[in-house]
Amino acid sequence: MSRTVAAIAVITASILALSSCSRQSSAPLHAPPEPQSRRIFVSIPPQAYFVERVGGDFVDVQVLVKPGQSPATYEPSPAQMAALADANVYFRIGVPFEKALLPRIRAAAPSLCILDLAQFARHHRMIEGGGKGHEHKTTLDPHTWLDPVNTISYVRNVLAFLAQGDYDNAAHYERNTEEFITELEALDGRLREQLKPFAGSDILVFHPSFGYFTDAYGLRQVAIEEEGKEPGPRRLQQIIDDARARGTKVIFVQPEFSSSSAEAIAREIGATVVTVDPLARDYMTNMQHIADSIAAALQ
Repeated sequence: MSRTVAAIAVITASILALSSCSRQSSAPLHAPPEPQSRRIFVSIPPQAYFVERVGGDFVDVQVLVKPGQSPATYEPSPAQMAALADANVYFRIGVPFEKALLPRIRAAAPSLCILDLAQFARHHRMIEGGGKGHEHKTTLDPHTWLDPVNTISYVRNVLAFLAQGDYDNAAHYERNTEEFITELEALDGRLREQLKPFAGSDILVFHPSFGYFTDAYGLRQVAIEEEGKEPGPRRLQQIIDDARARGTKVIFVQPEFSSSSAEAIAREIGATVVTVDPLARDYMTNMQHIADSIAAALQ
């Protein structure tokens, strides 16, 4: 066994120890099949990009949440549940719908390997609201992939699983991973440099999805939505007053949420509404697009 394969085996053991893959008493862990038939499910589109960058042509990746759908309210179709039962692995990432889905998956497919890519991520809490004199509400922020440092951890976990029992292709997976990590590190450095002039600035968003991004690059998000609800009249006026005081030019919205409150605030303060999508599949292009949009808003 090569040093590379041995290192992968150690990583895999630690991942499986914290996953459902190590708790299958009635059935053994799936031995990875022939690479061309590797069937993988993921929760959201960016994960599919991560897995495909590591696995290349040796993986068939299916995404549960489709473009425009919300991971907070998503409900899998019967066809998706049936396909999940026939998959080799499900990579979860900590988005809200997974909490209700996991018991159903385990009941329908007790031998399915389930790995949590976000188990080693750097987590923080999501602050909603933030107006003066207004009590902050905090919940665990699931949008961990918007920090490239977390994404690097994810792709290493993907590498560990794909290389398990497939030593003939381990070097291929590792080359892909090293190339992808080099690109992620370069992206992170580029975004840090791009956004450095705006350190400490606030960005106004509808849904508080961008905390990992703003934390990584020295910014702060201020959210319109609170606890999944649009603001009432008093809170709406507070947001408008604060946005005027900050000189806010842009309000960021996501395609899976209503933009009516953001548009009302934008009309009041003379700002524009810009759509950014934390769930876009092409992670590298999308992260640069988010940075470009924020930089343009803060000019």
